[in-house]
Amino acid sequence: MAKDPAILFYTSDFISGTITMTDEQRGKYILLLCLQHQQGFLTDEDMLNICKTYDKKIYSKFVKEGDVYFNQRMKIEMDKRLKYSESRRNNRNGKNISKSYVQHMENENENINKDIIKNIINVPFEKFWDLYDKKVDRKKCESKWVRLTDSERDECIKKIPAYIQATPDKKFRRDPETYINNKSWENEIISPFPAKLPEQPLTYEEMCNKTQNDPEIWKRYKAVKREGERKAVFVPITKDNEKPL
Repeated sequence: MAKDPAILFYTSDFISGTITMTDEQRGKYILLLCLQHQQGFLTDEDMLNICKTYDKKIYSKFVKEGDVYFNQRMKIEMDKRLKYSESRRNNRNGKNISKSYVQHMENENENINKDIIKNIINVPFEKFWDLYDKKVDRKKCESKWVRLTDSERDECIKKIPAYIQATPDKKFRRDPETYINNKSWENEIISPFPAKLPEQPLTYEEMCNKTQNDPEIWKRYKAVKREGERKAVFVPITKDNEKPL
């Protein structure tokens, strides 16, 4: 059977999906899509021959499975085209295919298109991967990421910085797959580290003892005479108490 020379190409989707690319990146990207259509997949050699070097914006448009790459949207459109061609061939061969079946195929294709448009990746996986900065199970994470809605991906990216700030030690940070699976960005952020308690006033004797290891402590503390006490205590200097005793 001859190779199908054509495929449906949605120009508005291509424009919106490459809006942040340069003209050179768009040219390389469309060439890779054409090559995938002809071959069914892309190899590392194909990617490098066209891109010349690793380009995150272009590579993020493709999923790698084993040793091959493919663009998910192109794969879906190729499968749809194959099913349509088979249905037309069966029709020409005299098989009993009713008009209602043809209408069903058209409706099915329309629904698939709506689902695809709904799931166009508005935030590339690379952005999440780099921002989250815990490199565990990338392949599983990427498959979970593409299943999120646009609003979920947006909300996730907004909440990640606060979560990372609360978990600077990565061993306390959830694995990225768990974070996506549980939609953890919807949870209250609770730091595993206790809040730092305010420094307590020191007596003169305590100041003298600390001087041995911290000679500069006298520059950071000031003496305060509190009502009802005979001796002054020393408290950290702040903007509110900068004036001397």
